Amino acid sequence: MTVLDDRIAMAESDNTQSLDEWFERLERMPVPEGFKVEIVGGTVYMTPQRDTHWTIIFKMAMAVEARFGKDALVFSDVRIDFPGHENGLCPDVAVLRASAEKDEGNHWRYEDVRFVFEVISEGTAANDYGPKKTAYATAEVPLYVIADPYQGRCYVYTDPKDGDYVTRTRVDFGDDIDLTGTVADLTVPTGDFPRDRPLLHGAHSKPLA
Repeated sequence: MTVLDDRIAMAESDNTQSLDEWFERLERMPVPEGFKVEIVGGTVYMTPQRDTHWTIIFKMAMAVEARFGKDALVFSDVRIDFPGHENGLCPDVAVLRASAEKDEGNHWRYEDVRFVFEVISEGTAANDYGPKKTAYATAEVPLYVIADPYQGRCYVYTDPKDGDYVTRTRVDFGDDIDLTGTVADLTVPTGDFPRDRPLLHGAHSKPLA
């Protein structure tokens, strides 16, 4: 192991320890029921679950289960630490490889994440289009899908390279998300995906380059 490898390992260890401390504190806090809590770039975000949000998450998770079976490692709002400064992310839907195992700290490893679905939430849309996308690409998650009920469309990101995704495909609600040929190898109908009112600050819902 080189000196650089040692430094990277130490940084990751410090990052995990810091995130453990944060989540332990959050578990002791009176977080309202129905709120999603995650840490993005060292900042804690608490997002209320809207019915629109949950309906899309459920449909996505059901499509994954129908394709891979009930024993598939499919999680929603489960902490997985991703590369970058204090990224304790809780994807709306994360699918792990069948051989995935927890590490010594009882955490699922980002290296085992096959693909991620996120549904835009009011107030945190910029995270999904920005730092979370960067974290997933840096972790080389081969497929990242965003469903945006405010815009009424989805974005499919593939081919991670140098902390970003090379390919982005837009899919309007009403059309199928065709993921055949990707690691997901499934099709997700969006005809019954519910829409939501536009954000008060519409710029937050715009996909970032």
